[in-house]
Amino acid sequence: MRLLIKWLLSALALLAVTYIYGGVQIGSFTSALIAAAVIGLLNMVVRPVLVVLTLPVTIVTLGLFLFVINALIFWAASGLLGGFVVNGFVAALIGSLIYSLLGVLIEAALGGLRKR
Repeated sequence: MRLLIKWLLSALALLAVTYIYGGVQIGSFTSALIAAAVIGLLNMVVRPVLVVLTLPVTIVTLGLFLFVINALIFWAASGLLGGFVVNGFVAALIGSLIYSLLGVLIEAALGGLRKR
């Protein structure tokens, strides 16, 4: 049940990104649901591989390169989906930062629900 709630809230967070920042567009709530699932899958499968492959660069930049990896995952998801459009790498970077911040809020809210 918690996974379903997190998925729905992540889709709402993607819709919020489109309202906060104009460089990211989502066609519908269904597209947001699919995009949230694809971003989650890419974060689960591709992101660890990228983190390991870019470990030296990540260490040299004191972890700031992880923002670039997040942006690449966000941008890759938009390339795989039709209803999810990101206008370039800078838009992916800004959009992924906003989405990550909203994700932290979602995790905090779900953590509070678990403690009750």
